[in-house]
Amino acid sequence: MAKAAWKRPGSPIGRKGPRKASPAYKRRARQPWTPADVSKLKQLAKGNTPTGVMSIKLQRPVAAIRSKAQREGISLRPVNRSPYNRRTKTAKRR
Repeated sequence: MAKAAWKRPGSPIGRKGPRKASPAYKRRARQPWTPADVSKLKQLAKGNTPTGVMSIKLQRPVAAIRSKAQREGISLRPVNRSPYNRRTKTAKRR
């Protein structure tokens, strides 16, 4: 009979401590946002930075960045994309 998942040697279930040996960023979960962090978030959002890159630069989870941006009224939507993926008028001409 097979062992339960949490009893297997390589299983992360029930394991204490960090899940990764060397995480890409130090998690700052549940730490308050400083005004410098909020200004950096605004600057990165204005530069159309993806949320994954923002999470590494701000050392916070992606969900925390999205929720803080929503609370502050910061749009994370890229501003340089055309709506509905329209082609330019010059591309349609033959």
